[in-house]
Amino acid sequence: MAAALSAQPIGGLPAGTGALALDTYELTKRFGSFTAMDRVTMRVEPGSVHALLGENGAGKSTLVKCVAGFQRAEEGSILIDGREQDIANPIVARALGIGMVYQHFTLAPGMTVAENLLLAGGKTPALIDWKKKRAELEDFLATTPFSLDLDARPSELAAGEKQKLELLKQLYLQPRLLILDEPTSVLTPQEADEVLGHVRAIARSGRCTVLIITHKFREVMAYADSVTVLRRGKAVHHCRVVGTSPSQLAQAMMGGEGAVASAPVARRPVDASAPVALKVEGLEAQGDRGTLALHDLSLSVRAGEILGVAGVSGNGQRELVEALVGQRPRLAGRVTVMGQPYNARRAENRRLKVRSLPEEPLRNACVGDLSVSDNMALRDFDRPPLSRGGVLNFPLWRSRAREWIAAYGVKTQGEGAPIRSLSGGNVQRAVLARELAGDINVLIAANPVFGLDFAAVAEIHSRIVQVREKGGAVLLISEDLDELLELADRIVVMSEGRVVFETSAAGAERHVIGAHMGGGHSGPSGPSVEAAA
Repeated sequence: MAAALSAQPIGGLPAGTGALALDTYELTKRFGSFTAMDRVTMRVEPGSVHALLGENGAGKSTLVKCVAGFQRAEEGSILIDGREQDIANPIVARALGIGMVYQHFTLAPGMTVAENLLLAGGKTPALIDWKKKRAELEDFLATTPFSLDLDARPSELAAGEKQKLELLKQLYLQPRLLILDEPTSVLTPQEADEVLGHVRAIARSGRCTVLIITHKFREVMAYADSVTVLRRGKAVHHCRVVGTSPSQLAQAMMGGEGAVASAPVARRPVDASAPVALKVEGLEAQGDRGTLALHDLSLSVRAGEILGVAGVSGNGQRELVEALVGQRPRLAGRVTVMGQPYNARRAENRRLKVRSLPEEPLRNACVGDLSVSDNMALRDFDRPPLSRGGVLNFPLWRSRAREWIAAYGVKTQGEGAPIRSLSGGNVQRAVLARELAGDINVLIAANPVFGLDFAAVAEIHSRIVQVREKGGAVLLISEDLDELLELADRIVVMSEGRVVFETSAAGAERHVIGAHMGGGHSGPSGPSVEAAA
């Protein structure tokens, strides 16, 4: 094992504590001819919080799934407390004291919080003494900072509460090694600090070791003790947090001497006299379950401005985007672009120069069975020069697609490959190439860098800012508050289908935004959305 991986336990924890030591030695996992994890050697010290960083597709999830027994490596070893273990399945992992909280919820929606906690153990008795069990569960919850109603069902819980329940399911089983996969993606900043602070305290007590996958440098610097960086399936960097910086970690993730963290976006002030490019008034729309998802929602974006929309997932952001781009009926309200009514018709998109970068682009912005070049031509296939006199110029479609594939780094077998054969990140790149071409009055972007690797994020952010600098209005919906603070001029918060708060990005306070994201109302409410228009 490399000397860099054999440092003394953090905090001088005594031997024999509950926390496990984890070592992987030249762990290798292949899927056909693709090597997802290539001879990864890593040391996670007992009683520590160890962060796992890497670009999308770097092998992070593959690594932790092998440790948790959901996948098996072809080569290499996993050592628990210095002993090699054959972790053939999750049952073996659980017996060793390994628990994992997944990025996606694994709750039984029709069962109560109490029942979900008991189910987590996998050995539920035929007859349950509920009086005794409720007392045990209440005693357990008293040891945590989380307050959940034992009789509530997941369907009644907010996304942040569901994430806390997922964590509580594992903590109830008292794991000796806890793996967390993007645990704060649906949490407000306050909730994220609460969760990470609690697991760090458990690690500090010596009861548990924590291995956390995250893409947020702020969380790594604030809560982790050590870091391993994966790049293209290889472990390329190991360090203590006290001896590193976000810039150094970014360089390790991206590779190359010139790779550094993206610099803060330099922008000129928004022209207060600029025309309102996008105006939404009293918008209402139903959700998928027939209930109202948008309630009398109003906002406006000026030319040359980026308006960021913050909010915990599931508070109407997806419905807002779909209602604006014509994928969801509007029950009430009015939308105008450059002062003209906008109903998201194709002719209006062309005439008013409205573009969109929807979430889940394969589902919302592509025809999966058509080729990459066909999908890149969807916006203007029937317009010159791609079509003349009703005759489609397929060679020009393909040549332009090749140019865009090169410019945006789309990884594909060629412009003729079906777009559904591309990875999620590369579908996103192909859609970006199409939507960002030409002049733009209004750009509606929803989580535009979701699924893209770290190296592409700065480039895409730069392209979005270029739309603003050329006088376009950008409505940027993102669940990543750091992204909004970096790019936006103003930020509004959506909660339960309403705009509940607004602030300038320059004067934004993270804890105030977080309070409104979580449904609270602490701090100043800021100016009204309409006043800013």
